[in-house]
Amino acid sequence: MNYTYIVECADGSLYCGWTNDLEKRIADHNDGKGGKYTRSRLPVKLVYFEEFETKEEAMSREWHIKELSREEKLKLIKNKSWE
Repeated sequence: MNYTYIVECADGSLYCGWTNDLEKRIADHNDGKGGKYTRSRLPVKLVYFEEFETKEEAMSREWHIKELSREEKLKLIKNKSWE
């Protein structure tokens, strides 16, 4: 399975990425081994994810989410159904 995810950083900013191992990726972010953006904004908290069969689908969704405004991302997070 592949995932597109959004984490909330300690400073309140949002970071979107994709991975094929969601738990490990979040742990990597919090260990300072994730994206350069998140390293100075730890800890991060998983606030949203979607599952995909292929990495291409996950990467495409990541690109589309990154194109959203902050308000649109917050609306997406608010309407999540995985909790």
